[in-house]
Formats: sequence, structure tokens, C-alpha cells
Amino acid sequence: MKRIEAIAKTFDPRSEEPVIYENWLKAGAFKAEAPSAKEPFAIVMPPPNITGELHMGHALDNTLPDALIRYNRMRGKNALFLPGTDHASIATEAIVVQHLRKEGRSKEEMGREAFLKRCWEWKDLYNSRITGQQQRLGLSCDWDRQRFTMDEGLSRAVTRVFKDLYDADLIYRGERMINWCPVCATSISDIEVEHEDKDGSFYTIRYPFSDGEGSIEIATTRPETMLADTAVAVHPDDERHNIHVGKTIRLPLTDRDIPIIADSYVDPDFGTGYVKITPAHDPNDYDIGLRHGLPVIDILTDDAHMSEACGRYADMTIDEAREAVVNDLKAQGFLVKVEPIRHSIGTCQRCHTIVEPKISLQWFVRMAPLAGPALEAVHRGDTQFVPDHFKKIYFNWMEGIRDWCISRQLWWGHRIPVWYCDDCGETIVAEEPPTVCPSCHSAHLRQDEDTLDTWFSSALWPFSTLGWPEKTADLETFYPTNVLVTGYDIIFFWVARMIFSSLYNTGQVPFKHVLIHGMVRDELGRKMSKSLGNGVNPLEIIDEYGADALRYGLMVGTTPGKDLRCRTEKFENGRNFINKIWNAFRFIVMNLDDDIDFSDVRESDLAIEDRWIMSEMRATIAALSENLEAMELGLAQEKIYSFLWDLFCDWYIELVKERLHEGGRSRRAAQSVLYRVFSDAMKLLHPFMPFVTERVYGILHEDESLMLTAWPDAGAYRQDSGAAKAMTSLVGAIRGIRNLRAEYKVAPSHRFAARFRADDRDLVRRLQDGLPTLSRLAGISALHLIGDDEAFDEEDVTVVFPGGEIAIPLRELVDVEEELKRTAAEETRLKNEIARAESMLSNPHFTEKAPASIVDAQRAKKAQYEEQLESIAAQVRRLEKMSRKS
Repeated sequence: MKRIEAIAKTFDPRSEEPVIYENWLKAGAFKAEAPSAKEPFAIVMPPPNITGELHMGHALDNTLPDALIRYNRMRGKNALFLPGTDHASIATEAIVVQHLRKEGRSKEEMGREAFLKRCWEWKDLYNSRITGQQQRLGLSCDWDRQRFTMDEGLSRAVTRVFKDLYDADLIYRGERMINWCPVCATSISDIEVEHEDKDGSFYTIRYPFSDGEGSIEIATTRPETMLADTAVAVHPDDERHNIHVGKTIRLPLTDRDIPIIADSYVDPDFGTGYVKITPAHDPNDYDIGLRHGLPVIDILTDDAHMSEACGRYADMTIDEAREAVVNDLKAQGFLVKVEPIRHSIGTCQRCHTIVEPKISLQWFVRMAPLAGPALEAVHRGDTQFVPDHFKKIYFNWMEGIRDWCISRQLWWGHRIPVWYCDDCGETIVAEEPPTVCPSCHSAHLRQDEDTLDTWFSSALWPFSTLGWPEKTADLETFYPTNVLVTGYDIIFFWVARMIFSSLYNTGQVPFKHVLIHGMVRDELGRKMSKSLGNGVNPLEIIDEYGADALRYGLMVGTTPGKDLRCRTEKFENGRNFINKIWNAFRFIVMNLDDDIDFSDVRESDLAIEDRWIMSEMRATIAALSENLEAMELGLAQEKIYSFLWDLFCDWYIELVKERLHEGGRSRRAAQSVLYRVFSDAMKLLHPFMPFVTERVYGILHEDESLMLTAWPDAGAYRQDSGAAKAMTSLVGAIRGIRNLRAEYKVAPSHRFAARFRADDRDLVRRLQDGLPTLSRLAGISALHLIGDDEAFDEEDVTVVFPGGEIAIPLRELVDVEEELKRTAAEETRLKNEIARAESMLSNPHFTEKAPASIVDAQRAKKAQYEEQLESIAAQVRRLEKMSRKS
């Protein structure tokens, strides 16, 4: 073992952590085996997007599963933490396009192949950058198995799944109402639409009957879409309006007549009871249009301008057209009124542009046949959510699921494996590009221009990363995986899709447990965002405090499913904990001899504090293991923190210092317990703070790697209830006396005698035997037992502790005369404050004219002063009595 002179006074994360991680990589410490006789434990990493730096959400997403992996690896399992990244089609394409725009270029000018080459260059740059960032976090991933959603193997899996679903009639192409983002210029799924409350206007418009006999009024938030109206609807049971069903109205600003129809979708209590039906630009109207065979008029272009079908409004933006339409309605006498309204509007999750409902020819997955088995699997408990209540979100989404639009009008991503024959119109779905049409043998084939939704490939992540569709050793060994760790915000984005995709393609659920964590928010509880400028870069935290401190700060107080606030003091506390550990480590090394084979230490050599700390270690191992099995990582970290900081460092080390100086068998026993318990405590802390624990353990155990050692066995330590009871009392007594000394500002050098009583003889003996410890740690010079029939003096100050109490004469704690002067002055001050308050409260000018809250506050102050005065007066009388005695 190194001598103390060779060990740095502090643990420097900047210099130590890279060296430790490199040693792990060289040793192949993260490598999983396939096949293996060991019990497998596998977690696939939620793949971060290749769009930039990791943020705090990624750090949490990675740290939690790494703690579980490290724990299970030490439990002797064949642990695989499989890393990877996601191509993130919309986000990545948007960023690359933005960079091209700065260069004065566009993707259309470059052409598809050149643009994709640029995207792959982006991927290579940021994939390696993200890997480096993950390694700085200390993630124990098997990097030889790292995957990317567009690598060759995963692309083959995507193509296989598409074809299988198409052949089973579960993928189809058709015109449907989809969500269209005009800025991203692509369709997006329902769950990629975020609803935001925005201020708007409610326009009431007069629609005249075609025969000129009267009119009706209709309220809308989007008057510009009236140009695409093809009907007006009323509820069939609305007696006010159903008499007009079958009539037609003249659509204002046009020369078209449209019918009044009856449909039960209409809410008769909303607005006027009449609803304009615009099948091309509202999903509910689209469904009504299908039921009634209404024509569909599309008035919007892909970039959210008015189409040529809009006459004089053509080429206007939506906002421009809305203003022009409202002005024309007003000028022609059709605008009845305009009212302010705050309503929910769908926006693109990526760019926050208002999403337009649009009818488009797209590819869809038929969801009903896939959702059923996925619902049953979670109901049966094949996959369990932690916490359990999050399965309600899963059920709600799966039970109301609609067909999934999987095509995207993008270039970066998995191109849809469909070809069309230009000669005969045949549609060909194939895993490999066809050379001729199977129907007419023409070679004039063109591939579908669209790519697949990113979530289509992400849904295959748990099994495609392990080699599916091939029957690989990895797939046989590690699938289904054990745990998925992810945030509650993507339960429906990702978790649900992985479950139904895995069940359909492999016949098994993808993971046994889903550990849900909350979002990382700023210290005020706000979501971190670029617009607020409140994001915290985890790499900057690592630079300042180290990866262990970052990991500690992310997990402290963590509860499954609950949001956590990112506060600097959490990372500072993590750094302070590292310093505490390092100081304890240096103390132990400084007090060890060259011979660290403690087989000669007998049970009879152990002092009560030795048996106590080992009994506490047994309880800590058991509790910590139970927490980790239940994936209660925050609780587990809290327990090892409390053991190390409070019990081991603050108490046990202090308790054995004298013995280490004495020599003999007592010193040898203390050394053995320090060495053994601290070594096992490093193992317990390792999943949370891997770097400092690895370095400490490696020095204590001649360069042995901690992460490859076995998890401590609680059964290796004896439970000692007697020692625990006695030490709880002794520690309680010392803590109470220390608190008194601090309260009365007693000088550390001042020692005094005390009297005590205890509940049983054994505790009496323990306390008397512990007098040297009480003397050293609490400043007690003598300890006298009093009988059950004796009472403490009325001037004594008592300290109650488990099993007894100690009494200390007040005159030992204070200078009676000085304290009498202080309390007398305080008594005078309080009397003056009470007199002032009484004067104010007896003044009608104050009580009648001041706000009631001010008057009430003054009464509360007076009551508080009176209560304090009563206490001070009692102290004065007591001190005066003591003064007379002396």
C-alpha cells in the first residue's frame, strides 16, 4: 500500500477521473459476455439525438441506469449497458439546413446524395463528441456494442419490420388528415404536437340563406378557413336550428352555396349552435365530411400560404389572409362581432410553429391490432412501471390510439422501402432495392421520396441493437432486457411503441421494468430551455466539481417519477462528501501498519464501538440492497451517505482515535475494523460515485479494481443489538452535551462533572466504561450515578438520551453573574417593547385607521414579547437564586 506521503491531500477529479476511466477501458471492465452462464442484466441506453451537446436530462437518463448496472455487475451478473445514438431526422435535418443557409446554400441546390453526405459528416462529429461526454460521466457501457439508429444492422431491421407489417396489411398508404409543420415542411405525429395557450379572437359571422330569406350566425377563431367551408352543421336534436337542415346558405366572400347538415358531433351549447365544416383543415370536420360525403377544398400551401383556390387572397400568409378576410367581411356587412379569447393551439414540438391540419397522401401503421396485445401485456404485469401509477398514462394513450402516420417529407432518415413502376403503376415493397418490376418487368422504377418517422426505428431499439432479425448470441443472452430508464414525458412517444413493436416482432415484451424519472428543472422549478437561458451544462459541472459530484447531485433526493430541481449546492455537497471520504481514507492509511492481514484479530479483541459500527454496516448493506433492488436510487444513496458521513466519519473514527495511539491488540482491532468497514462502504458507494471509490479502494487493496469486486454480504457482519443500544445511548448523550456547550458557548477546554441515571444496569456499566470517550468528545471530567429515589438539582440542565439522562450544573455552563446581567437587560428590553405595543394598541387613531393586518401583526408581536418575557423572568429568578447561594 502507498505511504501517506504519496497520497494527495485532496482528490482532484480533473486529473484522476480520466486516468481511472482509461484504466477501466484498457481492462475491459465494462465488457459483457454472450453466451454466458451468468445471470444476465441488460439495459439499453435511451439514445440521445446527434444534434449537439448532452444536457442535464441526458445526464440523469444515463446516471440512473449506470448505477443499476454497476450494482448488478458487483452482484455477479452478466451486466450489459448498451450505448447508442439516434439519428433524429427532423431535428438533425433542421440543424444541417440551418448551417447550409448560413453558407448561402440550400439542400435542394445540393441534391439528396450530397445533402445526406453532409448529414453523415455531422453524425460522425457529434456521435464521437457525445460518446466522449458520456464517458466523462463515468458510464460503464460496453462501447464495442455501441449502435446508431441508421447503422447497417439497425437499418436492415427497420426494412424487415416495414415489409412484414406491409405484408400483414398493417401498413398502408392513403389520404388522411395529418399534422403538418410548415417550417419543418413535414408531417408530424399526434404526440409531436404540443398544445399552448394563446390569445386570439372569436369572430361571429353572418351566413345568409341562399334564397335571401334571412341568415344564421356562426362563431369561429379562424375566419380565413371559411373559404374552404363545404357545409354548416347543427345537432340533430337542436330544436332551434334543425328546421333548417336541408337548406343551403351562400358562403360569404364566395359565389358558392353550401348545405346545412345535421351531425351529433356538434355541441349545441357552444357558440351559436351552428358550426362551419372545413374538411380540409380540421380533423373533426374531416370526419364529418367523410360521414356526409362532403367535398374537400384545400386552401393552404405546404409553407402555410393561401393557395390559388383563394382568389385575391392567394399567396398571403395565414395572418395576412385573416386580416384581409375580416376587413372584407366587415365591409360587406357579414361581421357581427369580435370577442377576445384564450384558447389552446397545437404547435410543433421541434420549432413551436402552429401546426396545420392537412389532408395528405402518407404512409400509416394500422394501430388497433398492435395496441391490443400491448395493453394486455402491461395488464398482466409482463412489463411493470415504477412507479406503478404511470401505467395509467400508457393505458390512456394506447386505448385511444389512432393510426400512426409514419412518413416524413425529409431526406435524412430511413428512406421508405417502397418503389413505384412508372410503366404499370405497381407498388413494390422490398428489403433490397428491386431492379425490375415484378409485374411488367420494366426497369423504370423510382423509390418513394419520403423517410420514416424517427420513432419507427427507435421503437425497435431494445431488440434491433442486439442483432435482430438475426438470432445472435446477444439477442439470445440479453433479450428481453431488464430495465428501461426514461422520463415520463416520452411514455407514449417511445415506451408504448417499443412494447407493441417488440411484441409483434419478437413475441416478447422488450423489458421487464420501466423506471420512470422526472424532469430536471431549474432551481425555481421551471423547465430548462434556451429561451429562458436557464440550462445547466453537465460538462461545466464536471469541470468544476467532478463527475462524482454531478452524479451525486443528480441522485440526491431523487424519487421515481418526481421532477428534481438543479441547484448548485447539490453539486457542492457532492464535492464536500468526496472531501470527507478522502480525508477519512487518508486518516485510515496514516494509521495502518504494513501488515494488513487481520486474520489474527479475534472477536474478543473488538471494542463496543467496533461491534456497533459493524452491526450498523450489516443493516446498511441490507437496506441499501433492498433499495437498489426496488430501484429506489435516491434512498439508497442517502443511506450510504448517512452511514459514511454520520456514523463512520463523525463517530466511529473519533471513537477509535485514542486506541490507535495506544498500540497493542486494541489498536490492531481498530485498524482491522476501519480497513474492513471502509472498504465495504466504498463498494456500497461505488454505483453512485464510481471514480473516488475506485481510487480509494485501489490504494487500499493494491490496485485491485473495485468495480469488479463482489457486492458486500450483510451476513458477513454480526448483528449486535446490545452494542447498538449502548452506542445509541452514548452517541445521544455526547450529541446532547455538545449541543448544550454550543448553546451556552462553553470553551472547548472547559471540563465539568455530570450526574446521570439510566434505565438498566448494563447501560450504567456501558456509560461508566465510556467515560474516557465522554471526556474526550464531550468534555465530561467525571460521571456520577444517582439512585432512582434521587432528583437532579433544580439549577441543573438536563440532557435526555435513549435510555437515560445526564444533568449538568448550570453554573458549569455559564458565568452566573454575567448571564444575570444579560438576562436582566433582555427583560428590560422586552418590557419596553410590550409598553410600546400597548401604547399603539390603546390608540384609537391606530386601531381604527391602520389596515387590519397591521393591527393584527402588532397584537401578535405583543403576545410574543409577553411569552418571551415570562421565560426570561423565570431565568432571572433562577440565576438570582444561584447568585445568592454562591
